Amino acid sequence: MRRLQKPQLLKIATMIKNKLDRAVYGPNPGNNEMGKKESSEILSGRSDAQVQKNIESIRRLDKNTSSQRSTAEHVADKITTFAGSTGFIIFHVAWFGGWILVNLRLIPGIRPFDPLPFSFLTLIVSLEAIFLALLVLKSQNRMTKEADKRAHIDLQINMLAEQEGTKILNMIQRIGKHLGVEEEIDEVMEQLSKDTDVNQVAKTLEEESPN
Repeated sequence: MRRLQKPQLLKIATMIKNKLDRAVYGPNPGNNEMGKKESSEILSGRSDAQVQKNIESIRRLDKNTSSQRSTAEHVADKITTFAGSTGFIIFHVAWFGGWILVNLRLIPGIRPFDPLPFSFLTLIVSLEAIFLALLVLKSQNRMTKEADKRAHIDLQINMLAEQEGTKILNMIQRIGKHLGVEEEIDEVMEQLSKDTDVNQVAKTLEEESPN
């Protein structure tokens, strides 16, 4: 079998395109141009519709994920979100500053209630740090589960895309044979024409990983 050169491949691609154009738009060149313009507009509209459809799908997925959270998870998320905000920092700066000024007798008319070394303030801050750490851990566990779920979805979609690509490659080879085009199939092409074994890929990555 002979290996096709670039000009030959371009000629074959042009021939297939012309045959498809005649099959879709007819032999009239005017109809061809009008059909292409209409098709371009239709495809643009479909593309916008598909983008909107994808956005709605992602929105529904996020909504379903949020609805499956428990009340404790919603509370933990709200508290950790506020704990990471600028308002939370300003509140603590004002709280600690006022507490220290009062108990250092720097504000006249207010009797100190927690003198140095501010034992009561230390107790409150320690308890706050413990509960915030627990809430952060709870939110992180929930986010990890959701990330694992999304990773599983991504893997499923990637596997479907790989299978579709393999089928398309096999179809192109059959079209080439039907048109009488013979192309030398090298080792890479042969491998791409086969289904990918995910378990074998994972095993290979583990064996070649430096860790």
